[in-house]
Amino acid sequence: MRTENAIPDPDGFYAELVAMHAGLEPGESLKLCARLILLLANEVGDAARLREILDAARAPR
Repeated sequence: MRTENAIPDPDGFYAELVAMHAGLEPGESLKLCARLILLLANEVGDAARLREILDAARAPR
């Protein structure tokens, strides 16, 4: 699994991600996150890879 930063402008991406939530109620924000996760998971498309990513997300930092 890729652990190095592969986003050309990570700060810019983070700012866009945060801005997407501006003005949303908490429930709307959670729904937006869920839609984003499902779209990105579909883009990955590989079940084994997705399990690996889920395991990495669950692991303590």
